[in-house]
Amino acid sequence: MTDTLTAPRTAGSTAPAARDAATRWAVTGGVVAGPLFLAAGVAQGLVRDGFAFGRNAISQLALGEAGWVQTVSFLVTGLLLTGAAWGLRQVLRGGPGGTWGPVLVGIFGGSFWVAAGFPADAGAGFPAGAPDGTVMTGHGAVHMSGGMIGYLALCAASVVLGRALAARGRTRRWTLASRVVPAVVLAGFTASAASVLAFTLAAGLGLLWLATVTALLAADAGTDAGTDVGTGAAAG
Repeated sequence: MTDTLTAPRTAGSTAPAARDAATRWAVTGGVVAGPLFLAAGVAQGLVRDGFAFGRNAISQLALGEAGWVQTVSFLVTGLLLTGAAWGLRQVLRGGPGGTWGPVLVGIFGGSFWVAAGFPADAGAGFPAGAPDGTVMTGHGAVHMSGGMIGYLALCAASVVLGRALAARGRTRRWTLASRVVPAVVLAGFTASAASVLAFTLAAGLGLLWLATVTALLAADAGTDAGTDVGTGAAAG
């Protein structure tokens, strides 16, 4: 009789534990996605012939014989970010930013898949032997449009998630930074016609900021969970 009553209780407790573990892994993916993408891009840019950060965008690394490396980087980053969107949904459920924050992060993640499927146009001397000028193609236009939508979603997500940080007791400087960072990212995009490096730095800032915010929200959620467990144990 005792065994019969205990088994359902034990089995029932495994579902929340499994969900919590999946959430932790998903959110961790969001923390590492940006730094991993940037590290892969910088490493390739330093060794690929004809590539220069002052005139070429990281997305152009998907061109040429070794372009598959950057394509894989796009796919993996998109996977990590869309997984992080689900994880943030679990972390923020029922609170400020719990709906639109994850949705916007998911859109940003999807833009990396668009970038993988529709490569950037050759030009500005890359790949090696490419002309200095760039002729816009259909796939290049889709690539640019996808990136624009993705980074606009990231900028909006920064503001939304900044509210979530404020609601969790973070200081005002985090809320302020969540508004300043998207402004800097948009400024970098505006300046991209004159300086590709400005665009790259702005995009990198956005990726690193998302990683930071995701880590903070995950840490806050872990603290809340620990408090709940401690309170439950004391009540028991």
